[in-house]
Amino acid sequence: MVALGKIVILGAGNIGGSLAQRLAEADVATELVLVDIVDGLPQGKALDIAESAPILGFSTKVRGSTSLDTLRGADIVVETAGLARRPGMSRSDLLEKNASIVGVHADAVRASAPEAVCLVVTNPVDVMTAFFHARSGLPPHRVFGESGTLDGSRFRFFVAEALGVAPRDVTAFVLGTHGDTMVPILSLSSVSGVPLTQLLSAEQLRRIVERTRDGGGEVVNLLKTGSAFFAPTASQAELVKAIADDEHRLLPASAYLDGAYGERGVYVGVPVVVGRAGVEKIVEVELSGAEKEAFAASVRAVRADLEILTKQPWGG
Repeated sequence: MVALGKIVILGAGNIGGSLAQRLAEADVATELVLVDIVDGLPQGKALDIAESAPILGFSTKVRGSTSLDTLRGADIVVETAGLARRPGMSRSDLLEKNASIVGVHADAVRASAPEAVCLVVTNPVDVMTAFFHARSGLPPHRVFGESGTLDGSRFRFFVAEALGVAPRDVTAFVLGTHGDTMVPILSLSSVSGVPLTQLLSAEQLRRIVERTRDGGGEVVNLLKTGSAFFAPTASQAELVKAIADDEHRLLPASAYLDGAYGERGVYVGVPVVVGRAGVEKIVEVELSGAEKEAFAASVRAVRADLEILTKQPWGG
């Protein structure tokens, strides 16, 4: 495998900075560029990361910039820029503000990095991924979003905590949207092959699912200011590494459905195989009746947000 050339991370906040650190330490690319509109922020974080190279032994060149011209020649672009929803802010407000940011970046990718594979993490992620795809003009398999990898990691940790087992031995898939309408597939969840339904009661599983659904909010409430970024960037780094190293990993991600799961023209979290080309294929799994209903509710939630987006002048 030829080493990946260049990764560009758009947004140098807690997510962008933490992700840059993880990817630099993983040494998956020759060059990594952190981009932000705040002068000094991406440059300072990039320099701080770069100065750890002699200790950690990575060779990736890390630099920061305020210019979208640095997208030129990028192999992978990660969109992290955007605002979190704040008190008093409607969903339409959040969509408007983040669409205005994501739209500019998607235009820049179309102009300067049309061959890139793009991972979107800006919230609401399924809608922003669809918007990025539409604005960039890139084929759908090269634009996808972080989704069930993060929810799945939280779910696996809570299961491991409840059972007193190693988190790495817990396998789980979470489909649907990231957050309120996520769909944990309990039939595909196990500990070293032992189904969770044989290890935990229905009430224990219900509480774990609920805590997973509220996982981001739990962190926000504890921090008082700011939101989670350690677990999210671990999830994002797993996806980026799968692309960079052409690993053909089977992971949940927000992917474009064109008939899979009976849905068309929408981005939502499903199991996919991820490699250097992006989403190589969507894997359809058998869902129970309740899981099908929950998945359909997820899709309806995404379509409702897309409807808000397309009705606004900034959504065209």
